[in-house]
This record gives sequence, C-alpha cells and structure tokens, in this order.
Amino acid sequence: MLPCCVRLKEAMDTFSPMEQQVATFIISFPSEVLDMSIDDLAKASNTSVSSVVRLCKTAKYNGFKEFLRALSVDVAISQNKENTYSDIKPGDSVESIAQNVCMNHSLAIENTLSVLNIEELKKAVNVICKAKRVDFYGVGTSGLVAIDAHNKFIRIGKISMSSSDPHQQVLSASLLTKNDAAVLISYSGDTKDIVELADVIKPTGATLISLTKYSENELSKRASIRLYCSVSELLVRSGNMNSRIGSLTVIDVLYTAVASSLYLNVKENLDKTQLVASRKHLRINTQ
Repeated sequence: MLPCCVRLKEAMDTFSPMEQQVATFIISFPSEVLDMSIDDLAKASNTSVSSVVRLCKTAKYNGFKEFLRALSVDVAISQNKENTYSDIKPGDSVESIAQNVCMNHSLAIENTLSVLNIEELKKAVNVICKAKRVDFYGVGTSGLVAIDAHNKFIRIGKISMSSSDPHQQVLSASLLTKNDAAVLISYSGDTKDIVELADVIKPTGATLISLTKYSENELSKRASIRLYCSVSELLVRSGNMNSRIGSLTVIDVLYTAVASSLYLNVKENLDKTQLVASRKHLRINTQ
C-alpha cells in the first residue's frame, strides 16, 4: 500500500464518517484520484468539498494540493516496483507462503518508515540518551517487543525494566522520576492496561514515549513524544505478526541511534556484553 494510503488507513478510526468515505475511495483508487480536482473527488466519493478538505487536514497535510503531490510521488514509486504481494490462500505451497510472509514483512517495514516522524524520533533519541533509566512496557505481542527493547538497551548500560505482569509494571512505573523515560508500546493505542499505566507514569514527571499505529489514540494522547509503526494489509489473521515487525523495526532504529550517539561512552559496555554473551556459545574444537 502507498505511504499516503497507509496514513489514511492507519488513521481511519479518527476520521468522521464522511472523511472515512473519502479516505476509502482514495485507498481504493489512488491513481485515478491523481487526475481529479477536489470537486471531482468529492463527487466520486459521494461527499462534499469540505469533507475532502477536512480529511487532508486531519491526515496532517496542509491542503489538497500537498496531498496530491505526496500521492503522485507514491504512485510513481509504486509503479516502478517489481515485487508483488498477495494474500495467503488455503492450500498454498510452502514455497509460496515463505515468499509471501517475507515480502509481507518487508512491506510492513516500508509502511512503518512512511509513518515514522523523524523529528519525533530525534526527540525520543535525545530523551533516552539523557535518561537515567528507560523502561519499556507492553502486553501480549507488544510485551515481547518491550522485552526485546530491554535486552538491547541493557547492552549499552542503560538501567531498564520490562515485565509482562501488569502489577509489576504498575509498581515499577510508579517509581520513575523526571530524570527517566518510559516507552509504552501498544499497536492499537487503546489497550486498557497500557493506557492505565500511562496515567500512573504521568504524575512521576518521566518522559512518556508512545509507540502505536498512526492515529490519534488514547495512548498517543497521553504521550510527550509519539512514534508510529504500521503493518501491511496482507496475510490472513496476521495482525499481531505484522504489528510486531513494525514495532521491532522502530525499536531497532531507536537502539541503533542511541548507541551511535553515545558510542564513545557505551563502547566499553558493548564490548563487555558481547564478550560475556559469546561465552554462552558452544565451541567445537576441530583441531
């Protein structure tokens, strides 16, 4: 799916019924929309010019013309791509499934890049670099992403906590301070435990960083810094798999950027942790 269309799809729940109608038409016929005026689009989607204007504003474009420019670039790039994506069907061969899953993961990464705000990312990197402690919270699939993030950041000596138990999460979060940061991960942004956890963190003064889908949701509303990931639209019942790939991609970017910024200070920790981890590997003497 094109980056512009990804943004519309991810934010669909935040649109009014008329805006949803316009967005659905654009997602279905992106190439055709390029040849339309704002009046044409309003008529084709059975809405009004004001609905189209409001949609562009809600999707964070300055206007219809800016949206068309972005869409035209996306369509041109898409037409030059050789890879094709298709959904998995019952009875598909293992070879076909392997190809589609790998392509689907690649598409989820591309879509995540298209909705990732670089300025917000820079803010998150800066906050984490300065933070005395950085915690990662999530439940379910997002909890696995949080654990992965925790394992990465302790390698560079960052004091960190991650737990899949909601009670332990609340206890840990309540002890954060204004010198700390917390990354809360929830693709929907509406997971009850994580939203409640955000309300526990806010009074501590710690910087709250959200990682959700591209939309205005309950978690992102509470965050000081908002990061977004995306999924592909393909693969049967693969939402959790796709959101995991998108979330892991953002965490990898965060970790790499922080490690790069602090490299001279964390190199010793990287060397130590790599050496200790290597001792856990079996070695077979072939001499």
